[in-house]
Amino acid sequence: MNKPLAGIRVLDLTNVLAGPFCCHQLAHLGAEVIKVEAIGRGDLARQLGADPLLNEKNMGVSFLAQNAGKKSVTLNLKSDKGRALFERLVETADVLVENFRPGVMKRLGVDYEALKVIKPTLIYCAISGFGQDGPWVGRPAYDQIIQGASGIMSITGDADSAPLRVGYPVADTVGGMTAAFAVSAALNASPRGSFIDVSMLESVLATMGWAVSNYLVAGVEPTPNGNENMTSAPSGAFEAKGGLLNIAANKDEQWIMLANHLGLPELIDRPEYATREARKKNRLALKVELETALLLRPARDWAKELNALGVPAGAVLTVPEVLQMPQIADRGFCKDYKNVPGVGRDVTLVTTGIKLDGSAPSVDAPPPQLGQDNDSIWLDIGVSRDELAQLKSEAVI
Repeated sequence: MNKPLAGIRVLDLTNVLAGPFCCHQLAHLGAEVIKVEAIGRGDLARQLGADPLLNEKNMGVSFLAQNAGKKSVTLNLKSDKGRALFERLVETADVLVENFRPGVMKRLGVDYEALKVIKPTLIYCAISGFGQDGPWVGRPAYDQIIQGASGIMSITGDADSAPLRVGYPVADTVGGMTAAFAVSAALNASPRGSFIDVSMLESVLATMGWAVSNYLVAGVEPTPNGNENMTSAPSGAFEAKGGLLNIAANKDEQWIMLANHLGLPELIDRPEYATREARKKNRLALKVELETALLLRPARDWAKELNALGVPAGAVLTVPEVLQMPQIADRGFCKDYKNVPGVGRDVTLVTTGIKLDGSAPSVDAPPPQLGQDNDSIWLDIGVSRDELAQLKSEAVI
């Protein structure tokens, strides 16, 4: 596969999720990603995840999830020698990504203004909770905080359960994806060299376009609607035998096909269901009517039949269930790594949602142990073996 970012060197100074997820995308697209980690502890994600034994080994599941294919060096950026060594590494890089609180890199003397003197073409991407300026700039930010501040929680759940947190770190993930998109765009600029300010809060709001625009343009404040899609009806999650079935009959012709297939043709001409707007207004009553038929058979059977008719439908699956489906299992979405160093067993990890010329981009190397590439990277930028030994003895690397 011709990887579009082959030959690009990225310095990954990030921790936990938003930044590592950004660099995870870049690595799979072919970039050489070097994690620059704190001596002794490294990325905090190394100690996070559902397997305590891996956390103890500094190879936690949270770290494994988005660090495959990267290299790892350790460096004390608070020391003069460490900072000088880092500047030599920056000279060889195309991109730097960091997700420290605004101001931290400046205090270390390695912010964009300092580094662009060394490498004018450097693309410097700073990911933070609220951006690099504004009244909230000094606030600490984690995914949970951004979910609450962005309005996501206020529209998740239903009238009885909202506000609710989305069930995965959506703000971190969206922030990281936004950063990867911005870095990729900046690499296409001529001449290169720019400062990218990614606000997780703004990144999340950008993905809420429909909800935000309904308020900005139409003056309608977003509300929590549970599993109902308020733009159409019947559109939402319906009880079937043994589980939920999502149906999105958003067009009149789809509604007619649905009613006929369920054996409920008498609903089509009833005034309360005759038009799109009428169905929206009476959606809960319509839901009850449809479920009298849907509860007779399993969700997956209905989904197969309705999709064949042209009515969008799908059973609501668990994570283990969808991973076992041929649609995922047979398309190269997951990558197996055998006997991963530091883990001591095989590991299966997700890649990206991309196919390039029919193939899923992937990386061959598993996630790195802390500092495993110290010798090769530092020697590559001109550090002699004697210097390397001295730097190690002084705890610079």
